[in-house]
Amino acid sequence: MGRFRKDGAKKNPKISTASLPDIIFMLLFFFMVTTVMRETTLYVRTQMPSATEIQTLERRSLVSFIYIGPPLQATVFGTEPRIQLYDSFADVEDIAAFIEAERQTTAEAERPLMTTSLKIDRDTRMGIVTDVKQELRKVNALRVNYSTLRGEVSVGGN
Repeated sequence: MGRFRKDGAKKNPKISTASLPDIIFMLLFFFMVTTVMRETTLYVRTQMPSATEIQTLERRSLVSFIYIGPPLQATVFGTEPRIQLYDSFADVEDIAAFIEAERQTTAEAERPLMTTSLKIDRDTRMGIVTDVKQELRKVNALRVNYSTLRGEVSVGGN
């Protein structure tokens, strides 16, 4: 039996990169279509108070928002301030489950960095806010932020 040998060293064929831009644009289009930018539909009024000493939150992905204020549809839901978690109204007792759900979606190493931001209407009484803060203490969510607008603070309650 004879041996078949090729003359010269074995060469690798060149890879065609002509379809590479098509693949990149197809992946880009796929991720643009499937990515959901979560926006909360507000059902409560949140005209936040103004403040002069404001700090910006560094990592918004670690911030959970709790909205407190009078319902926008006062004829249906009344005029008393309500708590909104995600896209629905909630009671103070629902805050523990809300915080636990937010913790489960966060990496364990980043859980101590999680912040709860309270977006409260400026005319809301502190009773409901105190109840929310007490519930946050029970579930050990101690990093609390009050959202405000940048501006001059008026003296005298106006």
